[in-house]
Amino acid sequence: MIESYIPIFLMIGCAIAFGVFMGKANELFGPRRPTDEKTSTYESGMEPVRTARERFSVKYYLIAMLFIVFDIEIVFMYPWAVAYKQLGVQGFVVMFVFVFILLVGFYYIWRKGALEWD
Repeated sequence: MIESYIPIFLMIGCAIAFGVFMGKANELFGPRRPTDEKTSTYESGMEPVRTARERFSVKYYLIAMLFIVFDIEIVFMYPWAVAYKQLGVQGFVVMFVFVFILLVGFYYIWRKGALEWD
């Protein structure tokens, strides 16, 4: 049984070895001519206005996590939509409960003010 996985392990090993080899070859043979322009911070073609060590508000991370949570829920809805006709009424009820729970959570974070940007 494990013998059938040998080609996969071999391919993964070759990929890792190739990545390490190319990284080290770049370090050994690549040019090293750092200038102030090359080592400066790049922000979409604009000069940096503040330091990179600036602290972000906790609100920023909270909204980012909420976006990810609600965005990932769409991933669960896509297979349901594809197989909607095969699932019948039971599938519709299950998805209705799922969306209802999502809406309750959305309403909760809205009422708590988690979506208000100060």
